[in-house]
Amino acid sequence: MKKNLHLLAVGALSLVLVQPAIAQKKAPAKASVAKTTAKPATSTTIPNDPSVRIGKLPNGLVYYIKKNVEPKNRAELYLGNKIGSLMENDDQLGLAHFTEHMAFNGAKDFPKNEIINYLQKAGVRFGADLNAYTGFNQTVYQLPIPTDSAEVFKTGFKILANWAGKVTMDGKEIDNERGVIIEEDRQRGKDAGERIRKQLLPLLLGNSQYAKRLPIGDIQLLQTFTHDKIRNFYKDWYRPNLQSVIAVGDFDVNEVEKLIIANFSGLTNPANERARPYYTIPDNAQPLIKLVTDKEQPYNVAQVIYKQKQGPIKTESDYKLQLTQSLINSMMAARLAEITQKGNAPFLFAQSAYAPYQGGLIWDISALQTVAVAKTGAELQKAIVAAVAENERMAKFGFTAGELETAKKKMEAGVEKQFKEKDKTKSAALVQQYLNNFLIGAAMPSAEYSYELSKKTLQNITLADINTAAKAMVTKTNQIIVVQAPEKEKENLPTEAALLAAIKNARNRVTPYVDNTVNKPLIAQAPKAGTIVNETKNDKIGVTSLTLSNGVKVVLKPTDFKNDQIIFTSFAKGGSSLAKDDDFQSADNANLIAQSGVGDFNPTQLSKYLAGKTASAGAYINDLYQGFSGSASPKDLETAFQLIYAYATNPRKDPEIFNKNISDFKVITANKNSSPTSVFADTVQAVMANYHKRGMPTNLSDIDKINLDKAYAFYKDRFADASGQTFVFVGNFDVEKIKPFITTYLASLPSLNRNENFVDNGVNPPKGKVNKAVKKGLEDKVTVQLVFHDNYTYNAENNVMLDALKASLDIKITERLREKESGVYSPGVSLSVQKYPTAQYFFTISFNCAKANVEKLVNAALEEVNTFKQNGVTAEDLQKFKSEELRQEELSLRENAFWVNYLTNRLKYGENLDQVLGNTARINGVTVEATKAAAQKYLNGDNYIRLVLLPEN
Repeated sequence: MKKNLHLLAVGALSLVLVQPAIAQKKAPAKASVAKTTAKPATSTTIPNDPSVRIGKLPNGLVYYIKKNVEPKNRAELYLGNKIGSLMENDDQLGLAHFTEHMAFNGAKDFPKNEIINYLQKAGVRFGADLNAYTGFNQTVYQLPIPTDSAEVFKTGFKILANWAGKVTMDGKEIDNERGVIIEEDRQRGKDAGERIRKQLLPLLLGNSQYAKRLPIGDIQLLQTFTHDKIRNFYKDWYRPNLQSVIAVGDFDVNEVEKLIIANFSGLTNPANERARPYYTIPDNAQPLIKLVTDKEQPYNVAQVIYKQKQGPIKTESDYKLQLTQSLINSMMAARLAEITQKGNAPFLFAQSAYAPYQGGLIWDISALQTVAVAKTGAELQKAIVAAVAENERMAKFGFTAGELETAKKKMEAGVEKQFKEKDKTKSAALVQQYLNNFLIGAAMPSAEYSYELSKKTLQNITLADINTAAKAMVTKTNQIIVVQAPEKEKENLPTEAALLAAIKNARNRVTPYVDNTVNKPLIAQAPKAGTIVNETKNDKIGVTSLTLSNGVKVVLKPTDFKNDQIIFTSFAKGGSSLAKDDDFQSADNANLIAQSGVGDFNPTQLSKYLAGKTASAGAYINDLYQGFSGSASPKDLETAFQLIYAYATNPRKDPEIFNKNISDFKVITANKNSSPTSVFADTVQAVMANYHKRGMPTNLSDIDKINLDKAYAFYKDRFADASGQTFVFVGNFDVEKIKPFITTYLASLPSLNRNENFVDNGVNPPKGKVNKAVKKGLEDKVTVQLVFHDNYTYNAENNVMLDALKASLDIKITERLREKESGVYSPGVSLSVQKYPTAQYFFTISFNCAKANVEKLVNAALEEVNTFKQNGVTAEDLQKFKSEELRQEELSLRENAFWVNYLTNRLKYGENLDQVLGNTARINGVTVEATKAAAQKYLNGDNYIRLVLLPEN
């Protein structure tokens, strides 16, 4: 429930912000809005990282080259363009984004879709790896590529150069792509969020050029523009003096520089260059306000935005200001979280955070954004006023020394961790810094400089600095107030005048904040240690297995993948499957006990206790298992063990927090049927569970059955017997040095030797063919899911075959539905498998489309499935699968998270821990003929579920 509420609030925030930049498969950071703050007159300029080679070709193209060996044999290649939708003419609306699409549809050296085809064969995945996005001011192409193949690596630079100046803009390809762009707009919009945004954007963007140049453009124009319009846009703006090449990875810097010079020196700028325009958002002296309702808007949300003008970090003063603002955000988040936990909290959720400019969609604009979600329209004014009152409390009285100390400890711990990992930093994490240097002139210091500057700056930030900056965030001008609410709440909402007056008077009754901390140890008395009774080693995969005196098993895999990371999880059979039907709702929500804190510490107090420590742990209960999970730095590992022990032996029973969560859950459940996607998701859940009572979506009567005493008792019972627990630890630790923590905190856990197992309660999908349509929604937007499923024999060989079918079918569905039919934007094929309680697989083909195209596209998808059954996977697609799978495995084997999941699953399923050593042989052993037999077996259609969400009319 907590998770659902968090998603609710984040969704509310995003609705009033500018729609993200349009991407092939994903979007970059979101935008802010505008005002003015003073900056120090002079300050030391932050120097660029000397290990980054920065150069400029005679034609104006700038390049950044950085050798970085994580991950090994990989590089991140980016093409950055200071070009976005703000460069469009009135007859080109949407063509900056359309141009980005066309870069993947034919260039001088790579006709049609040959770029994607070539890279997939090299193991680069379209969407997941190969990608691009378009914003107001920039268009960015990203290409992660292997470096251990000289030919592939060199070709990567040729691809970037083709994007930069050699896209062919074939007329037939342009016309084919129109439908894809239209479907992208349908998939991303055609909902309450889009309708609300259209009403709010003129207000939020001040009727500026930003409001007139949304990246998706004008749908009518996209359907009708003549080819010369997009060709002119490409000719005018894709030019080297507005471009940069960024290369970070495991390579020779001198060789890369030669490749850039060879591939990009021939690009030329147009004879009569158009001036690159720059725009901003106007100030507003008086608050701007707008209330918007929509039939499908599920929640009552209000937001106050305090616009400010703040540029990128270039100097040490800029850096200090941004660190100060980050500390303020941390302290404000803690205050609001503390209020939210109370039974009389005036809001379901509230958030107030300053978003400093970091190269987002709207250049040079920052904002303090405060949002509140209320149970009803009648309570919305009270909710937002309470949230704004916290801004006013902050501005009027500032923060306490204790709060600042806690926030500094948290930030210092993060700074230390980042610096310890400097030689293990992924190349992808470095690219954005160099891109921002090119686009907006942001500083790009070395890791060493950043570390020393952070330490020095944090020491020098005083409480007076904090309180001065906090006061400056809450401006009296440049305020924007927006409300989004369900249409049924329209009559209950406050008037604009009443809301303005209430927000203006929010500071009248605020008093200083009182810090609430607990000065007690997490564990009052060290537990009586147990012993290790057995130890075995598997040298093939570097694993040590321990059996403890209380029956607990521990599997240890030390690694050097990260310098400052240890992650862990555990499991024991049982979970909520053991609950009686009458107690199931309480048992299914027993996780609320773990979310209430531990021992004497409520969540806020626990967060303060852990400040400065890099350690976390928590307990979970799911359908089949219960256990613990968390992470820690080596220096704080004992704290993580203490948390495990505390959650197991001293859970917190907090009626106020529990009842607040239940109350919030009721509001969420009561409102969710307003959203078509929520209604469809509930229907899918019900159908896939064959309407079994334990698999149905939660309704209000279910919530009424949730009882604190029963939930607490079930939680206590699930962790009363640790004898069935198996722990997996992976990361930077020494086996001998971790043993004392294991014997003290794990071997001492209570043990009853109940030898439990989970229960199969019969929650299974329906057999045979099922066709279910849901009519919900105002727009011409359809969601389709086609599910092929059955029982099967769960083993490594069958799973690799299923993976091969999934990957290859994904390619074919995309080629058919997107490229050939132009009827969808991003169709997908997903595969999920399970061994327990019964071994089953699920293939799901999913896409969004127009209502008129549903049957055509469903039939096209099924035709591709039938082709698989007749012919198997094509040799070319099988090669792509093998390349992508083996390339991903190279990366996975160097990830702690992979090993935690891998070892946990092998242990859960009673399988050989050495299984991973045979993966390469299994992948390479898949043949075309074998995929044909597999397709006939696993995609036979005997058990086929068709699920469709249709508009109401």
